[in-house]
Amino acid sequence: MSLPVLGLDHVSVSFPVYHGGSRSLKKSLLSRGSAGRIARDANDRITIDALRDVSFSLDSGDRLALIGANGAGKTTLLRVMAGIYEPMAGIVTVHGRISPMFDIGLGIDADLSGYDNIRLRGLLLGLSSGEIDQLLPGIAEFTELGDYLDMPVRTYSSGMTLRLTFAVATCFEPEILLMDEWILAGDAHFMDRAQARIDSFVQKASVLVLASHNLEVCRRWCNKGLWLQQGQIRSFGEIASVIESYRASAI
Repeated sequence: MSLPVLGLDHVSVSFPVYHGGSRSLKKSLLSRGSAGRIARDANDRITIDALRDVSFSLDSGDRLALIGANGAGKTTLLRVMAGIYEPMAGIVTVHGRISPMFDIGLGIDADLSGYDNIRLRGLLLGLSSGEIDQLLPGIAEFTELGDYLDMPVRTYSSGMTLRLTFAVATCFEPEILLMDEWILAGDAHFMDRAQARIDSFVQKASVLVLASHNLEVCRRWCNKGLWLQQGQIRSFGEIASVIESYRASAI
């Protein structure tokens, strides 16, 4: 029996709240509907439970959509799977190389040129210098940034930075692809060119995890869904069923 490519076993993540008076802060948080997510750690600090007892596994070929309202824990879950956040409890098991595409600024140094940032980001994604040199012409061509690649990234617009980040992140075949919906925010011309590249990238990935509010994109790209609410799993399973449950809860 083959092992899951990606698995979480009773994973919980909490963040301490360092600022503000404990009593007034807790009252404020409670008034905003955060009841049940507030706790205290061993040092009597207020903490927010970002994820609570999350367990699921994904096999090769699975495409998982993370669904839920803002603050449900989707981005935190992506960062746990990427190894950026360490769980307070539970175990994350990964078999394969993680390819994160959920932070447009990851690995970008505004004082370096576009070309230097391509090399830097490639190294952060686990590519060798030789692999980066081979991929560099294709990455540069896709960005359509031309001479701007010789200029500091601080001179770029947000759209230009998106092109640069996207081109590097999709320059090699992934194993486990983690995506946030910023990738869907490009201008029309960019998205027309990027759509085929995204589709090809998704098809080559062993596992895809996509966090998005666009339920139609989730339905089109994914075969499984995970509905998070206040850091806990409300539903996990076939994508159409999870979307139906999520929509019904909003009625």
